[in-house]
Amino acid sequence: MKPRVLLNKLLAKSGYEIVRRENDAYDEDGLKTRHAHPFTGEGGFLEAYARGVQAAGSDYGWRWRVHVGLWAALHASKLSGDFVECGVNRGALSSAIMRHLDWNTIGITFWLLDTFAGIDPRFISDSEREAGVMEGSRAMLDSGFYVDQVESVRSNFSEWRNVRIIKGAVPDTLSQVDAKAVSYLHLDMNCAPPEAAAAEFFWNRLAEGGVILLDDYGFPGHRAQLEAMDAFASSKKTKVLALPTGQGIIFKTPAR
Repeated sequence: MKPRVLLNKLLAKSGYEIVRRENDAYDEDGLKTRHAHPFTGEGGFLEAYARGVQAAGSDYGWRWRVHVGLWAALHASKLSGDFVECGVNRGALSSAIMRHLDWNTIGITFWLLDTFAGIDPRFISDSEREAGVMEGSRAMLDSGFYVDQVESVRSNFSEWRNVRIIKGAVPDTLSQVDAKAVSYLHLDMNCAPPEAAAAEFFWNRLAEGGVILLDDYGFPGHRAQLEAMDAFASSKKTKVLALPTGQGIIFKTPAR
């Protein structure tokens, strides 16, 4: 007999019952679970999520991913260092974070890097090229999912101080980030070489306890990114925490 079935029978004999209702399930963005998700009804989360939807122009249906991003950002905001996002697009997650943290009050800079023109073909792996990553990027641009100019992005972030938007391909633009320390690094470039390059570039500046959040780590079709970030983490004698949202997290912990 399965443990859960046995537990239900034992509890029922004691006058207790485990009730599972279908409408209690979380089911979006590739993740379905009956585990508790109270954040979806919390005022602070709803406000931040709505600001992300405003930036994106539509609801991506990725509440748990945003929840992870907000948690990571709140943790990082208590450390010393700026925030960096490589792969901004319209700025959905970064906008949600800035609303959630009341950005104008915390006195650090958010560096936002993107081509604002889709994936740069110079910086994809052979396996990604063979898998049709460039064709996918062009389709995203044609559909309007990928932003094709930076002016609307600048307008979106104009309400906040201490924002630096850098247009161009990573790793070419990394040297323009002159932050002395970084506490939060979000990588969402949909291709492996730039993400590995950015992680390597910022690692020595990443504060102890700082976080690298990987957006695509576990998603189907992104195996090259998973392998690249696993190799990077191994080189730093750590490991990626794989999340059921498809994201991955790396913490920089102090050396013993």
